Formats: sequence, structure tokens, C-alpha cells
Amino acid sequence: MITFENIKNNEAINTYIAKADESLIALGYTEHSFAHVTKVAEMAKYILHTLGYPERDCELAAIAGYLHDIGNLINRVDHAQSGAVMAFRILDNMGFPPEEIATITTAIGNHDEGTAEAVNPIAAALILADKTDVRRSRVRNKDISTFDIHDRVNYSVKKAITKINEDKTLIKLKLTIDQRYGTVMDYFEIFLGRMTLCRKAAEKLGLQFKLIINEQQLL
Repeated sequence: MITFENIKNNEAINTYIAKADESLIALGYTEHSFAHVTKVAEMAKYILHTLGYPERDCELAAIAGYLHDIGNLINRVDHAQSGAVMAFRILDNMGFPPEEIATITTAIGNHDEGTAEAVNPIAAALILADKTDVRRSRVRNKDISTFDIHDRVNYSVKKAITKINEDKTLIKLKLTIDQRYGTVMDYFEIFLGRMTLCRKAAEKLGLQFKLIINEQQLL
């Protein structure tokens, strides 16, 4: 049985992730490299594990999380769909069974907010894990005076916690932001669609989604 560790240690996969992020650097995007995909993988696994899903499903969620952005190697536009096609070929060549390939590629193909749908639990976990990765260390622009709105929003985040409550009825994204760099309105301007998608993904898993910024519940 091929594991998440096998995926993480695959030289070809890691080359695709690194090269995809190089393209995003050239386009001025925030970090989408190993820190991001590893965090997404771990969070997707945490979500399903906490909710009591089978261990193999948790493992597949982690694999989907690690692979979800490789389509940026082709183009940022429709990267979820091109990434799913790339993942199909990679996983097939590695000997994954068709059912697992289908599950992983479906999740990858449905993670970008422009076309995303939480069509299964692994897709839902991937959406939540990806869209809640907001942090200062994702900002690569060192000149604060030239920050765009994505830089401001990420740089303003001093602390971000995504957690499922003990009753397993609620998943909460709790942010502490420094409004010298980005305002709550900045956050909503670019993230409202993502947070709405998170709410739908949470519902797929039988959860409510709550967004809290500086101790104020906003969604």
C-alpha cells in the first residue's frame, strides 16, 4: 500500500511542486511550495481523522493535499483540473488502485474556488485545509509599500488556528490580525468566496463553519 510518506519522498513529485511554485513566484503569488502543500496535507488528514473517517481515507486526503497545486506547473488558470490530470498519471504509474486514483483526482479537480464543489468528504477536507492556510510567512514580497491586497491580508495575520470542536459539530477558523497591514474589509474583499466555499465543505462533513477575526464572529 502506497503511503503519504512515499508521495512526500517522491523526487519527481517534489520537482513538479517546486517548479510550479517557481511559476507563481514569477506571477507575484504568495507561497504555494512545500510549506503550503504540507500544511494542507496535514490539515486535511486532521479533519477526517478527527471526524472518525477510516485511516486510509485520512491518508488519501493527505496525498490529495500534497498534490493539489501541481497544476500550477501548467498554468495558474484551471490549475485544479490540470493538476488532477497530472496526479492521475503519477498515481497510475505508482500503482494506486483505480478507486483511490478517482478519489484523489476528484478532490484535486474540485479544490479551486472558481469551480470547486465539495463532492465527497476528501474534497471537502481539501477545500477546508487549503482555504484556511492564511499566514504571514506566505508573503514573499519584502517591500511593504508595494503590497497588493493578497500580501496585505496574509501579512496581517499574526495567528491562525483551524480547529474542530469537541462535539465534532463545528470547524472554526480563528484569526488574529494586525490591522496596520490589512483590514477586516480587505480580508472579506478577497476571501468571502473562499469562506462561503468553506461553509459548504463543512456542511458536506456534517459541520458548521465559523470565521472569527480578532474575537469577533463574522461568518
